[in-house]
Amino acid sequence: MPATLVDSNVILDIVTEDPEWLEWSAAALAAQADAGPLVVNPLVYAEVAARFDRIEDLEAALPASYYQRQALPWEAAFLAGRTFIQYRRKGGQRRSPLPDFYIGAHALVGRMTLLTRDARRYRSYFPALRIVAP
Repeated sequence: MPATLVDSNVILDIVTEDPEWLEWSAAALAAQADAGPLVVNPLVYAEVAARFDRIEDLEAALPASYYQRQALPWEAAFLAGRTFIQYRRKGGQRRSPLPDFYIGAHALVGRMTLLTRDARRYRSYFPALRIVAP
């Protein structure tokens, strides 16, 4: 079964009980969990960590029994860098590689599905990536 890399926005919707996105994010996460393993990487972990004061609370929100933790592959770092160059050539204004490029590259290189509710950039720069999004 293919794994699903879970973007931080989906996790944060659930953790913060976002009134607009909680229902969609919780249902999508449950469906992907039924389909195969769920994965987070250090970037997703860091983005979610910004909402917590204590690592113990973060660990409770991202239990290792529910989310596999994967390091970023070197191939994904290369792809993220190359994608960033495309972004800048198309007029992108940010000066450092965006975490989204690393997240998208990791999912693509790892042959994972990406669960996100912000699919626009992923679809633009990673057209071969399997994405679950609203």
